[in-house]
Amino acid sequence: MSSIPFNRLRPEAELAVKAVLQACNLTKSVQKSFKQDETIIKKDKSPVTTADLSAQALISLHLVSAFPSDQIIGEEDLSELRKNAELRSKVVGLVNEHGKPDQWSEQEILDAIDKGSAEGGPSGRFWTIDPVDGTSGFIRHQQYAVCLALIVDGQVELGVIGCPNLGSKPAAMGEEIIPNGDGVLMLAAKGEGSWARSLSDGTYERISLPPSPPSSNPLTFLESVEAGHSAHSIQARIGELLEVKRPSLRMDSQAKYACLSRGEGGVYLRIPTKYVGGKDYQEKIWDHASGSLLIAESGGICTDMRGNPLNFSKGRTLSVNEGIVAAGKATHPKAIAAVEKALSENK
Repeated sequence: MSSIPFNRLRPEAELAVKAVLQACNLTKSVQKSFKQDETIIKKDKSPVTTADLSAQALISLHLVSAFPSDQIIGEEDLSELRKNAELRSKVVGLVNEHGKPDQWSEQEILDAIDKGSAEGGPSGRFWTIDPVDGTSGFIRHQQYAVCLALIVDGQVELGVIGCPNLGSKPAAMGEEIIPNGDGVLMLAAKGEGSWARSLSDGTYERISLPPSPPSSNPLTFLESVEAGHSAHSIQARIGELLEVKRPSLRMDSQAKYACLSRGEGGVYLRIPTKYVGGKDYQEKIWDHASGSLLIAESGGICTDMRGNPLNFSKGRTLSVNEGIVAAGKATHPKAIAAVEKALSENK
């Protein structure tokens, strides 16, 4: 593994990168042979796979070993594993296969997943894990991300995003679904910039988000594939107001943040579906902690749709925020104004 390109939080960064790389390899190995009928539907109707559970366990085991007093907020819990012996066996096998040379017992693995039930809040150190962000994209053999962030006293201090299927080069003009590539890892620390490397080569390059998209790569939106995740019709109106001519780049997960941070797209939009008749939904902190820091450290701005900073001190959700707008410094205020106008027209 290559050297972390900054000194602040170096032990945490080294551990986080190691854990995310192992989890990327684990999830990619599962995805290669994954079939739709292997998906488990949780109580909240969201999908979960052996990859989600195994990756969270593997990352948590590393965190528990290196930073035993830190709290962990993980997306997954033990509810499915408790009642499914076959699933437990698969998870234990995957964790020990991809965590080598370390090896863990079934109980240690279950305890590590269970450690992810912390509530967060305004004080102390805690890590957020989204082991397979964009499970729907994972199931479709498209984009997903492995995300890990360190939050200290309510502030995101360190973020790692592993994108096993993202290519090192931007999407071609006119592409709406980003094609699969060899994988990239993004790393950001507060005050230290944003950095990218391939999954296979440990050489870091500093990345930057220009204030506004260059004429050679005109503005477009980065949006979710699933219509249920954001209000696409309102976002289309926002696009008209911003005179967006290109089709949106659609992908699941915090891979959208990764693309934006290197100047791809121009605006990441997430307008709640409640504005088009959907259910009210509070964003989860693990879905945005790493990505928001990546954008800020690459020179961009990431706020809620009203322009307010994202508040990670209120527990497991962004309960005082609504929607997400991320963009370069010159584009962001224009995007916020367009959001305000589109929402006022929608009343």
